[in-house]
Amino acid sequence: MRNSSNPAVTILLYILGIGLVVTAALLVLKGTGLISVIPEAIIWAIALFSIGSGILAGIGSLRR
Repeated sequence: MRNSSNPAVTILLYILGIGLVVTAALLVLKGTGLISVIPEAIIWAIALFSIGSGILAGIGSLRR
């Protein structure tokens, strides 16, 4: 069955979903003190990777 929702909305929801999960994981790690040894550039790379993953997942779900 084909999803009739707007493709832009689907991609945005994937981006927000993956971004929220990664952000929550980073906040938990930062709160426990485990992430203090990780450079800030790596944290930014993880955040950008999560955005890219959300875009690719949204596009991939539209092709099915």
